Amino acid sequence: MKLVIGNKNYSSWSLRGWLAAKAAGLPFEEVLIDLDGPGTAAEIGAHSPSGRVPALIDGDVVVWDSLAIGEYLAEKAPAAGLWPADAGARAFARSIVAEMHAGFGALRNHMPMNIRRPPAPRPPDDAVAADVARIAAIWREARGRFGTGGPYLFGRFTLADCAYAPVASRFATYSVPLDDVCAAYVESVLSHPAMVEWSTAARAETWVVAADEVD
Repeated sequence: MKLVIGNKNYSSWSLRGWLAAKAAGLPFEEVLIDLDGPGTAAEIGAHSPSGRVPALIDGDVVVWDSLAIGEYLAEKAPAAGLWPADAGARAFARSIVAEMHAGFGALRNHMPMNIRRPPAPRPPDDAVAADVARIAAIWREARGRFGTGGPYLFGRFTLADCAYAPVASRFATYSVPLDDVCAAYVESVLSHPAMVEWSTAARAETWVVAADEVD
């Protein structure tokens, strides 16, 4: 398999697909494309019908959306347990992943993922504060109802954690105040071996996407 991704410092959607591929435990080749280069559109278009990353290529199969990639990998590697085994937990996990996939635009725009940025607050407006509050509520409910047996949303690491890992990174970057449950979850995500690997590579990148460099 090949996984086409963008800059590790900035590309939150790439991170989601990459973490899912790592969690699946299947070997894959990484194709890294600078998202702000002169040939970016052509490079991505050679792999992804949507012209966006991430895109997973598995023989004749092309999957070009992070949520679809997660579902594909969950079917391809069922033993990896990318979704919770319990039906109720799995339904909740799918719901919060879909909510992340479709929403929280205010947070995304105000606090772009930027792993290299020195941690410092960026005061939120009301819409961003509402997004933060909703995400914190999701995390508390998941941890309270399903989080026994491990430090992640459903105990063990799942696609739900892949979906919210870029948010954990954002909360650390922008020094977002969190309750103890959410702060512990952020620490668990950021210390996950795959997240450490990604973040180390992100900090070593020299590419700059000016739009994501905010004060």
